[in-house]
Amino acid sequence: MALTGLQIQKLLPKTNCKECGSNTCLAFAMKLAAKKADLSQCPYASEEAKRVLGAASEPPVKLLELGETKSLKLGDETVLYRHEKTFVNQTALAINIADNDDPARIDTILAHIRDYKLERVGETLIIDMVCVTQTGSDAEHYARIANKVRESVKRPLVLRSNNPEGLRAAGKAVSGSNSVLVAADADQTRKLLATAQEFGHALAVTADSLDELAALTAEIKEKGFNELLLHIHSQSPAEQWQSRTIARRAAILDNFKPLGYPGIHFIDKGDLFAAAVEAIGEICKYGGICVLPTFDTALLAPLMTLRMNIFTDPQKPIQVEPKLYPIGEPKADSPVFVTTNFSLTYFIVSGEIENSGISAWLLVPECEGMSVLTAWAAGKFSGAQIAKFAKEIDLESQVSSRKIIIPGYVAQISGELEESMPGWQALVGPQEAADLESFIKAKLN
Repeated sequence: MALTGLQIQKLLPKTNCKECGSNTCLAFAMKLAAKKADLSQCPYASEEAKRVLGAASEPPVKLLELGETKSLKLGDETVLYRHEKTFVNQTALAINIADNDDPARIDTILAHIRDYKLERVGETLIIDMVCVTQTGSDAEHYARIANKVRESVKRPLVLRSNNPEGLRAAGKAVSGSNSVLVAADADQTRKLLATAQEFGHALAVTADSLDELAALTAEIKEKGFNELLLHIHSQSPAEQWQSRTIARRAAILDNFKPLGYPGIHFIDKGDLFAAAVEAIGEICKYGGICVLPTFDTALLAPLMTLRMNIFTDPQKPIQVEPKLYPIGEPKADSPVFVTTNFSLTYFIVSGEIENSGISAWLLVPECEGMSVLTAWAAGKFSGAQIAKFAKEIDLESQVSSRKIIIPGYVAQISGELEESMPGWQALVGPQEAADLESFIKAKLN
């Protein structure tokens, strides 16, 4: 179980030296208990404290780092529900390729995976991994395909096979890629341990039940290997989500280490809608890696959008940099619009201005990532605040226009804005961004 602040304090030096940044050892202990500080900040921590607190401070779901640069991170989770704090590392999406697929088809899929990029509120989303499934019995052929995929996409792989020899050959071929090996059952998982250790891959622990899974992860950890994922055979999506939930609850609430690992799940259904349902469940219910049956943009776009929403920190809205943004190719006398730096608001407003066919300036002051009404209610989007920001960036030297269009929802700040920006006229725009195009055609053209 997690240690309380008082239990942690007993392991600290109790000198109240303040070198950790806290006024007392008790205050530092409380921060450690809340996972808002690190024991390394205490210069006088004993070896016993480091041993005990080091184990206690490990996240309930282990962090797993994949890829040659270890840039793909899974696990490291500390809560059951997103609103309790936040989910940390998003579900990785992989596309499945079979080693006996037509070579031309493999090349086409790999090109799609390399080229696929989804732009969403200022972020570029890509496919995280590729799964290479062995369907034949030729280990050398499987290894060649695995290496070809690695060289083509430069991303970590999931290597899946019923043949331990094929997995060993492929694991060796992509050594150093920090990929994932997945065997068919518990016995084959045990045989794969040496391959994972030798070639530096993570190992998916495969079993038919949670009890068998927990026993096997504990057994492998005892042998000194802990780069593991959970892979349970399930008969239906409902059974899969139930098992995933039980494992997460055991890890988070009971600190049950044998189930404290990210999971991996394979969707083998070819039907688009059935695959979407399973994948949505994985994203919402603690999936670590979700392997999709095929490349399909109609499936990927909504899944990536959902995943971004689920894994966005609810306490930290996505923001854009506060500054003056050019929309199109504006000139000094082009109109000036203003909105907040909440990312979604910025991209919607800028998109509507661009769709109207005009070039303009979009003034985006610092509003701590709040939407228009929220920022106004919090005193972050007032006439005085907008004028202050305009002065800080020397707006008047960048534009010759002296008209500024404000969102219709905050029409009441127009007088204050004109008082704070002498010589400027505040025009009240529409309440909804979708009406910007008609407003621009009626008022500005």
